[in-house]
Amino acid sequence: MAEPQVLTTPQGRQIAYHLTEGVAPGVVFLGGFRSDMDGTKAVHLEAWAIRTGRAFLRFDYSGHGKSGGDFLDGCIGDWAEDAGQAIQSLTRGPQVLVGSSMGGWISLLISKALPKRIWGLVTIAAAPDFTEDSMWAGFTEAQIDEMSDKGVVHLPSEYGDPYPITWKLIVEGRKRLVLRDELPLPFPVRFLQGTADEDVGLSTALRLMERADCPDMQLTLVDGADHRFSTPACLDQIEASITDVLVRGGT
Repeated sequence: MAEPQVLTTPQGRQIAYHLTEGVAPGVVFLGGFRSDMDGTKAVHLEAWAIRTGRAFLRFDYSGHGKSGGDFLDGCIGDWAEDAGQAIQSLTRGPQVLVGSSMGGWISLLISKALPKRIWGLVTIAAAPDFTEDSMWAGFTEAQIDEMSDKGVVHLPSEYGDPYPITWKLIVEGRKRLVLRDELPLPFPVRFLQGTADEDVGLSTALRLMERADCPDMQLTLVDGADHRFSTPACLDQIEASITDVLVRGGT
């Protein structure tokens, strides 16, 4: 696999990326919390983009994957900033954002910040506001005490090492919440959600639909799909959703 290129943001962060040239509207993949651009969905969509001649961007947020920085120093605002800079610096014309888990939250923030650059949106187990509604709301008193004392608490993860959750991540995340007010999404939106997802429940997808003000919005439930959403059938569904948005998109 080719080595990634590197974008230096105005904030001095080093963002590793792979850019596939092709026709517009382009597609940008936004990964999840502590995931990277070499994951199954990102690489699969790159292959799809090459096959169909579509422009495509995948990248790592700062502190993730091959990008510079320490994960513990990052927060939702930083990673949304990374995504915005990557889109503005590396892509041309309108884009379809494909946000997985935390990437779904990031895609919603980008949609608010750069509405004229968005052709449409596809989310996969979107996890908006998860730092507040999932992490903080689920902390025990002991975990809150540990975070107050040490500035970080480690949460178990079925995907590998425990997740370090910093006080900065929680507090800064409160400035980025999107489910408290109406959420204008003036373009086609496709929400994908697995029924066997144990990390992000259906209630989150339903809250997102309630808050979204969107003229063309669909929620697709995939029976038995888990949070990874990476089986061949799930990958086909992602492709189909992107293709649908490409056809119907624009503002």
